[in-house]
Amino acid sequence: MTLADRPPAAALVFQTLLAQGPLTRAEVGRRTGLSAGAVTKVATPLLEDGWITELGRPLGERPTGRPATLVAVRPERACFAGVKVTGDELIGVLADLTAQPLATRRADLGSRDVGTVVQAVARLVAELCREAGSTAHGPVHSIGVTLAGDVDGHTGTVQYSPFLDWRGVPLARLVEAATGTPTVIENDVRALTVTEQWFGAGAGLSSFALVTVGAGIGAGLSVGGRVVSGAHGVAGEIGHLPVGGGDRVCTCGNTGCVEAVASTHAITEQARQAAGDPELGIADAVRLAHGGHPAVRAVFSGAGRALGLALASVANLIGPERIIISGEGVASYDLFADQIRQTFAAQAFGAAADCDIVVRPLPFEEWARGGAAVAAQRLFAPAP
Repeated sequence: MTLADRPPAAALVFQTLLAQGPLTRAEVGRRTGLSAGAVTKVATPLLEDGWITELGRPLGERPTGRPATLVAVRPERACFAGVKVTGDELIGVLADLTAQPLATRRADLGSRDVGTVVQAVARLVAELCREAGSTAHGPVHSIGVTLAGDVDGHTGTVQYSPFLDWRGVPLARLVEAATGTPTVIENDVRALTVTEQWFGAGAGLSSFALVTVGAGIGAGLSVGGRVVSGAHGVAGEIGHLPVGGGDRVCTCGNTGCVEAVASTHAITEQARQAAGDPELGIADAVRLAHGGHPAVRAVFSGAGRALGLALASVANLIGPERIIISGEGVASYDLFADQIRQTFAAQAFGAAADCDIVVRPLPFEEWARGGAAVAAQRLFAPAP
């Protein structure tokens, strides 16, 4: 019997141990609201099938009375491949059941053609398995592929990815056919949010948001312990909130979006105009801004205002305990940090302004790890 075939209580116990373990059975009961009998009932077959294991007594426990044994997930029970797809590169991770990396690898994309990308994913997964060698825990159980855009993980379809120029691509089915391995796909930011929920800055929080700044502006929302995916696979698209940005056109075709002002591409275009240099790159824009160039600094300030408005909207809508800011754009965060915080403080309503804001740089390998985490999640929380 697979984890997905077990009763909901088993999935709840397993997920609690995955994110918060090792724990005693009594502590599992307290954290899940299940009775001691219910915990024992679902834990016993999980132990027998090797999904969880007993570790012994908690440190510091007195050796009197009935012993309380710690229970934990067995990381070696299964392994998963996670692949993040960008416009020009694949980043892959082979990970165990707790999403700890066993091997990592990158591969350049010579083309964004769907068939070419699918074959490149298949080769990368095979290379990851060879690299992991004896450290891999048997064959890959499943693959999680993540990418930016409108991704419907329920159907396994990329509805629209602007950076790849894909529309209506049944990516999960194509990768599964090419690899012979069950495959799930997910929006890359939501997948990263899963890893932050289980193992990162969102662990133990009832609600948090992960906002990513870079080639695009996205957000993953965790509410009540669940990452929100939306009825149609669209949720957390704060990059397309209208915040006013003149006549700048966004990748979605609209004007006034956060992404049209604060993405890396948008900042670069505006900095080129401000500096009168059509060859200016983002690194040059950062250098000029740090050097005190007033017009270029104003570009970063405008991006900070747009991001501050977006963060305040998230705080006002869902009231998260924490907002985590990540993505490649945080490398220049100091240039718009003050404007973000000022705008957020001015626009967040009431107690929403008390939301903890944390800046957390995460390499693309962590995003690929999110794919592995999503694949592992489907073991016990299958898509409806």
